Amino acid sequence: MIVYYLKLYVSTLVVFLAIDMVWLAVVARGFYREKLGFLLSNEPNWWAAIAFYLLFVAAILVFAIVPGLQAGSLRKALLLGGFFGLATYATYDLTNQATVKNWPWIVTLVDMVWGTALATSVSCLGYLAGRWLR
Repeated sequence: MIVYYLKLYVSTLVVFLAIDMVWLAVVARGFYREKLGFLLSNEPNWWAAIAFYLLFVAAILVFAIVPGLQAGSLRKALLLGGFFGLATYATYDLTNQATVKNWPWIVTLVDMVWGTALATSVSCLGYLAGRWLR
C-alpha cells in the first residue's frame, strides 16, 4: 500500500508541476511582472518553492484525491480539490490584500481562480492516476 501511495504522490506531483510551470512561465508571467514587479525577487527562493510544492501536493492527496478514491467518486475529488485550491490560494492572497501595501485586487482574483482551477485539474488527474495504479 505504501508503494501505491508513493506512486500516486509522484504522479500527482509531476502533473502539478507541469500545469503550474506552464502557468507561471508562459501564461501569467507578464501578468505577475506587471502587477507585482515591485515585490518580485530576481531569483526565486528554490527551497521555499520546493517545500511549497511537496506540501501542497501531499495536501491535495489527503484532502481531495484519496477521499475521492475511497468513495469511488471523481466528482468528490473534483469538488474537494477545487475547494481546497480556492481556500489555500484565498488564504495567501487575502492575507496579502489585508497586510501588503498596494497589493492589487486583480492579483487576488486571478490567483483565487487559478488556485481553484489548478487544484481541481490536479485532483482530477490524480484521481484518474490513482484508479489506473490500482
